Formats: sequence, C-alpha cells, structure tokens
Amino acid sequence: MKIAIMSDSHDNIWNLRKALEIVNHRQAEFLIHCGDFIAPFMLKELDLAGIPVHGVFGNNDGDQYTLTKMAFSMLNNITLHGLSGQVDIEGFTIGFTHYAEMGCGLVAAGDCRLVCFGHTHEHEIKRAGSVTLLNPGEIMGKEGSPGFCFVDTQTAAIERVEL
Repeated sequence: MKIAIMSDSHDNIWNLRKALEIVNHRQAEFLIHCGDFIAPFMLKELDLAGIPVHGVFGNNDGDQYTLTKMAFSMLNNITLHGLSGQVDIEGFTIGFTHYAEMGCGLVAAGDCRLVCFGHTHEHEIKRAGSVTLLNPGEIMGKEGSPGFCFVDTQTAAIERVEL
C-alpha cells in the first residue's frame, strides 16, 4: 500500500492543498501527519482527502481540545493519537510522533519497522538497526523546500516529493 507521511503544515493551507492533490493523484490510501497542524481548519482540509488520516499533536497545536472534538464529532477520516501513535498497515507497523526524542523511544520499543517524526522541518532518513527513522520535512515551507514523503508498505521504499 502507498501511504503519505507529512508534518509541520503550520496553517499553510495552500501547500497542504498542493500536497493533497499529489496524494490523491498518486492514489495513496493512507496518510500520517506528524503534528503541528495548528488551526482546526487544517484538519478539515486533511479530511477532504477521503482516506484514513492518523496524526499526533506537535508543540504548536495549542487548541488540542477543539482539534480532538472536531476529529471525533465532525470529521470522517481523522484519527488523533495524542503525542504518539502506532498503526499496522498490512503487517507494516509504523510509529509516529512529533519529536525525534520520542521517536527514539518508539524505536527502542522494537514494535515498528518505520518511525516517523517532524518538528525540525528537515527531511531526514536514518537507520536504527532494523528500523527506519523518517522525518518527511515540512509542508509549511519556512525552513526550506516544502514537501512530504510516500512510503510503499510492500517494499519499504521511501520517496520524497517536493511541492
């Protein structure tokens, strides 16, 4: 299955819309967001992708109450996990959080093949034993070229897409 991994959208609705156009065009079936959505309207945009979206809170997601309330009551495709989450997609287990330090904890737990994080806004891929650590970079475009990643759960291949 092809999944999209993104982070740090920081209310840049225009870049998020570009990213979601690519996600839909490339027929991704699942999306993980590693935090810093910021405003509730960003969750509405993610919900429009029409695929399951799993996310965590970042350090700038101030109104977590409203974000959570929307995810549970108004939106069909959004699942929020708090500070860290884990999903199993056809036997491919992915852990995700906003912070690299918490990602290291998910690696140490030994349950995941891929651990995703954000926060630094910088795209990064590292190996820690049998686990791949992935920072997809930022959707926002503040620290560099905005973009996100696709992951193929069959091959574990990671592809960075620039907006």
